[in-house]
Amino acid sequence: MKNIYLTPTVLAVAALLAACGSTPKSTTLLEQTRSDYVVAQSNPNVANYAPLEMKQAGDALALANTQANERGSDESIDKLAYLAKQKIALTQEVTKQKVAEADVKSAAAKRDQILLDQRTNEANAAQIRADRAKQEALLAQNDAARAQQQTQIAQVDAANAMLIAQDVQMRNAQLEAQLADLAAKKTARGIVITLGDVLFGTDLSRLNNDGIATAQKLATVLQNNPQRRVLVEGFADSTGTAEYNQTLSERRAGAVQSALLDMGIARDRIAMRGYGEGYPVAANDSAANRQLNRRVEIILSDDTGKITAR
Repeated sequence: MKNIYLTPTVLAVAALLAACGSTPKSTTLLEQTRSDYVVAQSNPNVANYAPLEMKQAGDALALANTQANERGSDESIDKLAYLAKQKIALTQEVTKQKVAEADVKSAAAKRDQILLDQRTNEANAAQIRADRAKQEALLAQNDAARAQQQTQIAQVDAANAMLIAQDVQMRNAQLEAQLADLAAKKTARGIVITLGDVLFGTDLSRLNNDGIATAQKLATVLQNNPQRRVLVEGFADSTGTAEYNQTLSERRAGAVQSALLDMGIARDRIAMRGYGEGYPVAANDSAANRQLNRRVEIILSDDTGKITAR
C-alpha cells in the first residue's frame, strides 16, 4: 500500500477544518477533486516530472477547501474545485507527456547503445576472423613442418629398420652356425641342446673338459642373444634308486647352471630342473640306451624369453 503525502497547503487546510467548530460544506465535484489530487500525489512520476504543476493544483484545492470550510455557496465551491480539478488534470497530462519523452529518450539511448554494441560486435567478429585466419595459416605451416618431420622420421625409421633387419639376419646366421656346432634340434618346445653322459665324469655331476667347452659355446650364444633365456633339465637312467637318480639329475643340471654362471650369464636367465628317471628317450634295457637317458637337455627360449613348459 502506497503512503499518501499531503502538501503543506493541504495540511493547513485540514488543520483549519479541524479547528472549525462547524462541519465544513462539501460538494460532489469537490470530493472528486480531492480524490483526483490524492491519486495524482501517489504517482511517483508526478514529483519527478511536474512538481510545479502539482503545487499549483494543491494551492487551488486549498482555496476550494477554504471556501467549503467557510460554508460558501455550492457554486463558489464548485468553481474553485473545478479550477483545482483542471490543474490536477494538467499535472497528470504534463507527467504523462514527460514520461513519454523520457521513454523516447531512453529508447533512443538504448537504440544507440544497441547500434554501438552491434558495430563493436562486428569489429570483434572481424578481428576474430582475422585471428582465426592467422591461426589457420600457422597451423598449416606447422602441419607442413610436421609432415616434413614425419617424412624424415620415417626415412630414419626405415634406415634403422634396415639396419636392425641386417643385424637380426646376421645374428640369426651366427646363431644357426653356433647351434649347428652344438648339434641343437628344433622341437615343439623350442631349440634343444643335449649334453650327453660323455660330457660328465663317470657317475659324476662334474663337467669334464669337453663338457666345459660345450658350456662355453652355449654361453657365447647367450651373450650374443641377451633377450634369450635357457632352461637346464637333468635326467638319469633307471639304474640305482629313484632318490639317487633324482639327486644325480639335479646335480648334473646344477653343474651346467654353475658353469654358465661362471661364464658371466645372469642367474635370472638360467632356470634349472631335475627329473631323475622321468622322460626317458630310450628304453632302459641296454647299456647304450641307458647312456642316452643319462643326459642334460638345455631348452633355448624364443626371442621374447618364453620357454614352453614340459
